[in-house]
Amino acid sequence: MKEKCKLLVIGDRVLIAPDSGEDRTAVGLYLPKTVTEKDEVQSGRIVATGPGQPLPSPKDVDDEPWKAGISGNVQHVPMQAKTGDHAIFLRKAAIEIKYEKKTYLVVPQAAILVLLRDSTDIIDI
Repeated sequence: MKEKCKLLVIGDRVLIAPDSGEDRTAVGLYLPKTVTEKDEVQSGRIVATGPGQPLPSPKDVDDEPWKAGISGNVQHVPMQAKTGDHAIFLRKAAIEIKYEKKTYLVVPQAAILVLLRDSTDIIDI
C-alpha cells in the first residue's frame, strides 16, 4: 500500500495557493493570460510556512570552522507569515509547483510585501 507523502516547506519560505486573478476588465472584456502575467505583484492564501531562517548555535561557533559539529538543537528566526494569512508578494520571486493536481507558489518571506490577517489574531495596543 502506498503511503501518503507530506509536503514540508523549508527555511524561510511559504507555500501559497494563488488567487485566480482578474481575467476581465470592468466592462466585461476578457484579458489574455499574457496581460495578467505582466503584473509585478500577486496575491494568495498561505497554506504552509517553513520554520524560519536557521540560526547557528553559539556553542557550534569555533575558531576552526572544520571542527564545528552539527548539533540537533537548531533554532530559527520566527516567521511573520502564518498559515491562513492572505499575502501580497512579488511575482518574480515566486516558483510555481504542482502537488496533487493543484498549483501552488513557493515564495521566500522576503518577497512578501503585505500580510492580511484575520482581525481576531491582531491585538490592539
